[in-house]
Amino acid sequence: MMKYFIFVFAVLISSITLAQEVKILDRETGKKVKNVTVYNASKTLNLSTNKNGLVDISSFKRNEIIVFSHLSYAIKRIKKATLIKQSLTVYLTKQSEELDEVVISAFKTAEKTTRIAEQIAVLSSKEIQKFSPQTSADLLATIPGIKVQKSQFGGGSPVIRGMESNRVLLVVDGVRMNNAIYRKGHLQSSITLSPNLLDKTEVVFGPSSVIYGSDALGGVIHYYTKTPKLSEENKVSSQFFSRYSSVNQEITTNVSAEVSFSNWASFTSISYSDFGELKAGKNRSHGFSDWGKVFHYSENVNGNYNENPTVNLNPNLLRNTGYNQTDVLQKFFVPLSEKTDLKINLQYSTSSDIQRFDRLTELKNNTLKFAEWYYGPQKRLLISSQLLLDSTKNWLESGAITVAYQNLEESRIQRKFGSLDRSYRIESVDVLSLNGDFSVPLTNDKTRTLSYGFEFAYNNVSSNSFGKTLNIANGEINGFSKDFKVQSRYPDGGSNYFSSAAYLGYRQDVNSKTTLNSGIRFTNTNLNAKWIDQTFIQLADTNINANHSAITATLGYVFKPNKNWQLNGVLSSGFRSPNIDDVGRVREKSGNVTIPNINVKPEFAYSSEIGIQKYFNKRKFRLGANIYYTLLDNYIQRDFVLNADGSVQQIEFDDEFGNAVNNQNKGNAYIFGYTINYLGKISKTINTTGFITYTKGRTYDTEEPMSSVPPLFGQFEINYKKEKIELGAAIRFNSKKDIEDFNFTEGIDNHDLTPIVDANATNDEDKYYGSPSWVAFGLNGRYLVNDNFSVQAKLDNIFDEHYIEFASGVSSPGRNLSVSFVANF
Repeated sequence: MMKYFIFVFAVLISSITLAQEVKILDRETGKKVKNVTVYNASKTLNLSTNKNGLVDISSFKRNEIIVFSHLSYAIKRIKKATLIKQSLTVYLTKQSEELDEVVISAFKTAEKTTRIAEQIAVLSSKEIQKFSPQTSADLLATIPGIKVQKSQFGGGSPVIRGMESNRVLLVVDGVRMNNAIYRKGHLQSSITLSPNLLDKTEVVFGPSSVIYGSDALGGVIHYYTKTPKLSEENKVSSQFFSRYSSVNQEITTNVSAEVSFSNWASFTSISYSDFGELKAGKNRSHGFSDWGKVFHYSENVNGNYNENPTVNLNPNLLRNTGYNQTDVLQKFFVPLSEKTDLKINLQYSTSSDIQRFDRLTELKNNTLKFAEWYYGPQKRLLISSQLLLDSTKNWLESGAITVAYQNLEESRIQRKFGSLDRSYRIESVDVLSLNGDFSVPLTNDKTRTLSYGFEFAYNNVSSNSFGKTLNIANGEINGFSKDFKVQSRYPDGGSNYFSSAAYLGYRQDVNSKTTLNSGIRFTNTNLNAKWIDQTFIQLADTNINANHSAITATLGYVFKPNKNWQLNGVLSSGFRSPNIDDVGRVREKSGNVTIPNINVKPEFAYSSEIGIQKYFNKRKFRLGANIYYTLLDNYIQRDFVLNADGSVQQIEFDDEFGNAVNNQNKGNAYIFGYTINYLGKISKTINTTGFITYTKGRTYDTEEPMSSVPPLFGQFEINYKKEKIELGAAIRFNSKKDIEDFNFTEGIDNHDLTPIVDANATNDEDKYYGSPSWVAFGLNGRYLVNDNFSVQAKLDNIFDEHYIEFASGVSSPGRNLSVSFVANF
């Protein structure tokens, strides 16, 4: 009998030993990771995972710390006893808890921040969940150095380093969102992707034209949506998210499901948001009692007809701000072989009509001008296929080839009070793109890396316009009585825009303290446009072709004199080639009518940047500063079109005459600024972050302020986390922007929407106040009920302050209580 027990005991011990084979997986994809070095603290044991990502740890002691190290991943340290409790599975990630170990992919190849000279920012999925923004534009507003403008609540135009709209490049999953009709002014495209679909967001500040080509003058915002993971065991998981916000009666619901197998995986997510009318803050510390209030509004929405403006009984309730939006994401991940993976990405976003709030509150002769002014449903479709390559060839280690198709549709519908004529302008853009991005280490230790790639993108733009006169019967719309001609927004004969480019990058660790970054890119663009109807605007040439080429370069230097200091320097050039909007847009705003200018040439940016980072308290606290100077050459600015006698040309638009303006190349201008930020752990349970950003821009030729330059702004927050509870407090602030620092010529800064100090003044500098300063406080908390269920609450703008973001046409939200919960199944 004793021999039997000894035998059984030996078998049990043997099974436990055999069960100590650890599986190493990539946290993002679920794929096995081979060639991972596994060792103990004293390095007396040194093992490596096999081709199946497995390693036997039975030789390690139970309470010994085991280290998992791989060149492409952050180091993982875990006690053997803990590892056994976690089913002997280790997930390696490209981000660690060290303040300097963040890995970003926005440079087309994954790189640690310690090797990157440019200023960058990364928001992880955990941070996105903590901020719980209503839109992706609101998410961007939480990033140090980014300011967001809103013309209506259903929008959000990010500003980076004093540059906005088509000078900032938006990218989603490696595909450019910028298209041929991205305009100069304010864009709302950043909201066409629900934050609930995002895995992370990366931002590169400053000209990034070497990697991304035209448009990346101010920086690049790269959205990464969630990707399914493989699993050795067949697995189905799902998540339900719901949020309610009091300030606009928002209800957002997101449902997602992930199906994981060993040879393929799928992720499906559907998000729906319904936003009601927005409430502005009641406390006007700025001293302007009526600024931002809505005393009258138009009820001509959703097919209704009302001949006159309606009195708003609650002026702090911003009528015509509500809308709804639906976002769908479907992703497939299929490993085709050991070294080749395929990602298929389907995205669709659509909205209800979105009322253009700033135009619906525009006055003419002291009464509302527009009975109707709204965007039709904003639609975005993306279908992309990405082939991921992992090779041991001498010309390639990793790479990606992405083929994508996008269709974007937007429309503008407007009608004035006192008129039954409603005009429609509908734009559709089809974009086909192909890009390849590759990298190869030139040395075995990967201290020298070569990256290279190509990009082709073709945009086809269709612009239609027509007018219909309403037929009114018994105070209701009863069809249409006649049709009439309307000037199209873009060339009515069609237009297209093609760009092709190739780039080469080189990154080298000169020694343990120094990294050199360099790159060069050649880009060629070709634009074709044709106008047919010249009823309203006559052009000397109605069929145009424009071809432009540019070479851009960057040189970056990273110096780490010791463990606690990092110094960065960057010299870079960028350019923006005129697109269809620059050349051929027609629209009216505030009495100015934008007309085509087929002679616009590319604008260039030459930037220098210095970054400093200092670590304290054993690298638990980091203080950083980035200072930059950008010279704009041949910059594009909207200006008046003059007659031969020097007078401003007059143009008819929608039965009114206005001052003719168009996009013109000017001389030189500069933008200077800095961001100071910190990030640190005060204790094991308390951390804090904060930043201050200052920007200044002026033209050298006219000494006029540049558009889209925000006042000094910043944010500070402190967070507490222990076990199942997370608590936080934040303060956001803006300084005043004096009226003399606004750009009056282009109208992008919307100086006429700031408080009036002297209604009888003959010039705008005496009439308007500028943008008042403001401060807003917020609290947030999260409770993890269990591993599958959590509840979160936020209280923003606690003191219900009224404020309007710089250049915005709608007041910011007042006091807002937001409650959300997440359930995982």
